[in-house]
Amino acid sequence: QVQLVESGGGWVQAGGSLRLSCAASGRTLSRYAMGWFRQAPGKEREFVAAIATTAARNTMYAGSVKGRFTVSRDTAKNTVYLQMNSLKPEDTAVYYCAADSRIWLGTSDEYEYWGQGTQVTVSS
Repeated sequence: QVQLVESGGGWVQAGGSLRLSCAASGRTLSRYAMGWFRQAPGKEREFVAAIATTAARNTMYAGSVKGRFTVSRDTAKNTVYLQMNSLKPEDTAVYYCAADSRIWLGTSDEYEYWGQGTQVTVSS
């Protein structure tokens, strides 16, 4: 079992930055593929970013966030981050992290474990 807790969301002006954290308990995340997804009101959940196990190192980003968002790991803290720069109003959504015992999932949303989400609101 893996428990995931997102934090770091909030309100920010367009062009600003936020760093989301996904802290885990129950298992060490270094051997888990991790993903970030978001869901805006009235819209379907969409892929944001993914990172493979520490050994594999693969990363992938949605075209809408590529160049602005960065996913990373801190193995000592058993935490995965999503650094979000140059935020736009269209980035407003609830952001979720997810974990899977497989090595790499790419854009797939078929993760075993999901966090509760954290709200990000970007004003213009």
